[in-house]
Amino acid sequence: MNKTETKQRIEKLKKLINYHRYLYHVLDRQEISEAALDSLKKELFDLEQKYPEFITPDSPTQRVAGKPLEKFEKKRHFQPMLSLNDAFSEQDMKNWLERNEKLLLPKEKEKIDFFCEPKLDGLAIELVYENGILKTGLTRGDGIIGEDVTQNLKTIEAIPLRLEEKENLKRSEAEFIAKRSGAFKVKEIVVRGEVIIRKAEFEKINKEQKKKNLPLYANPRNLAAGSIRQLNPKITASRKLDSNIYDLVSDLEQKTHQKKHQILQSLGFKTNNKYCRSCKNLKEVFEYHRFLEKNREKLPYEIDGIVVNINDNKIFEKLGIVGKSPRAAVAYKFPLKQATTVVLDIKVQVGRTGALTPVAILKPTEVGGVTISRATLHNEDEIKRLGLKIKDTVIVGRAGDVIPDIIKVLPELRIGKEKEFKMPDKCPFCGSKIIKSKGEVVSRCPNLKCFGKQRRYFHHFVSKSVFDIAGLGPKIIDKLIEEGLTQDPSDLFKLKEGDLIPLERFAEKSAQNLINAIQSRKEITLPRLIYALGIRNVGEETAYDLAQQFSSLKNIRKAELKDLEKIKDIGPVVAKSIFKWFKDKRNLNFLEQLKKTGIKIKEQRTKNKEQKLRGKIFVLTGELETLTRDKAKEKIRLLGGEISETVSKDTDFVIAGPPAQAGKEPGSKFKKAKELGIKILSEKEFLKLL
Repeated sequence: MNKTETKQRIEKLKKLINYHRYLYHVLDRQEISEAALDSLKKELFDLEQKYPEFITPDSPTQRVAGKPLEKFEKKRHFQPMLSLNDAFSEQDMKNWLERNEKLLLPKEKEKIDFFCEPKLDGLAIELVYENGILKTGLTRGDGIIGEDVTQNLKTIEAIPLRLEEKENLKRSEAEFIAKRSGAFKVKEIVVRGEVIIRKAEFEKINKEQKKKNLPLYANPRNLAAGSIRQLNPKITASRKLDSNIYDLVSDLEQKTHQKKHQILQSLGFKTNNKYCRSCKNLKEVFEYHRFLEKNREKLPYEIDGIVVNINDNKIFEKLGIVGKSPRAAVAYKFPLKQATTVVLDIKVQVGRTGALTPVAILKPTEVGGVTISRATLHNEDEIKRLGLKIKDTVIVGRAGDVIPDIIKVLPELRIGKEKEFKMPDKCPFCGSKIIKSKGEVVSRCPNLKCFGKQRRYFHHFVSKSVFDIAGLGPKIIDKLIEEGLTQDPSDLFKLKEGDLIPLERFAEKSAQNLINAIQSRKEITLPRLIYALGIRNVGEETAYDLAQQFSSLKNIRKAELKDLEKIKDIGPVVAKSIFKWFKDKRNLNFLEQLKKTGIKIKEQRTKNKEQKLRGKIFVLTGELETLTRDKAKEKIRLLGGEISETVSKDTDFVIAGPPAQAGKEPGSKFKKAKELGIKILSEKEFLKLL
């Protein structure tokens, strides 16, 4: 972007962020995820750092929060309630520390250490105690003026109505507190923290909502915020809210941030001390961040990262404030599951069956700890549904934490240079006229010799679930096709070392290794071979059903349409695809060529007569130790069981590999099975069942 475009971008971002911040902080509503809003704020912050001349007083980076609600009395905070800038990576943290070190003397740099704590996802509050008695409780409001919600906060058991020293402290520490606050010579003590709701209580409340046919609450943070803003304190009390206090604003001679936490705990506040950690350097900060990210589900409440404070309060104060945030503290967020980015272009891919799939080329962005630069758009109808244009800003996420997907378009950020996308009339690879059958959303290239389709088909043919040829990746396949060494996959088995050595990246040894890998895969089971053929609508399960029913390719070739339609789970559309494929002379010629290269079909084992797993549906997740997935599937099928790739209420068993069984980062299938109460089998239990 040039300077003019950058200024336009900044103005658009400010307007959009202010809108969503108002929804989130004032009205307790949200139209986009908090992760997406964080991503927008991070982009604005970075642009303003690059072009400080564009920073204005009304920028979201220069203010604290939204306006207070009208329904509560407004009161001024003891000091402005600031919020933190965000960091999302180790490099962001290194940049943060470098910026601070530039403002310090060498001796001060040597004294830097950190105090880290979980970043709570709740409603920020300020509590004012006068002579040890709770006087006022305020929400953040706009950071200068908050809403007086004292009566509601008094309903929270975790918030003390009177401050008292606790006897479980070391004597020296207790004496320190007694000296400063025992007789409460410090007239006012001001503390800050969050109102939260525990996960278990949140789930309990939502169950009650469901029983009453009322809308479910979106997340614990919104429920906590809404509960505090109830005019009737009885409703607030019924929600069983919790609190966590983490900042001491008053001066009780605390020299470090860690000491603040100790004093708060000694005064009877609920703190996060058992989850906090002192860190000597950033390496220890990163270790703590990874530890909490890994164990966040074990905490009784929601967190979305850690707060990193420079521990020494003198250094903290010297570094001061920039915009709305203290320089010496930062929110080091966990990887976003959603983020915002720009669609640089939309390209069209041609699949192995000729299906055209539009793919968004993205400005690289990090989502869930992984940098993504592409996202599937599925089909033309999906682009229309999203209202997507090239150069649009979008929210991207990873469906099931794996597949990049565009969730929402942000048209508010358009500057007039965006372009409409139109599906091509001709195949981008071979120039053939695209067809779109009536009632279908997918456009297709009808050319059987289309390079794009041919290339994708080759990739499928050698993949792990089919011929499983090691070392034969997409780049090598593309090169073989471009050089005219392969017309169809049967040609792979005719290749010699001398064909490969002249090609770029091939030496004698690598050529020999690849030829050996290809020749070692000349035996294949019938289901795998059927799946390898790339018949439209025929996946692994249908291929297996065909092999079980007909026992050979010859028998499938002889089958009539009515014979195919009789097979379980094969309807008229799939049956027609199979029938047409085996009636096409070019396909039959391909099968003949495969046979001539020496491809042999392994004898297909028949199903076990006992059929002890008949009617049972299995889903596999994670890697097994003693079996490959294919072997496990074969054993299930031999006993009459069925395989599914997705977990649903119809699933009978989920077989989970050791990582999932040990609770280490379980995948979406494992989590879905637990939610639905489906029996989860370890590998040992599965083998026992067999």
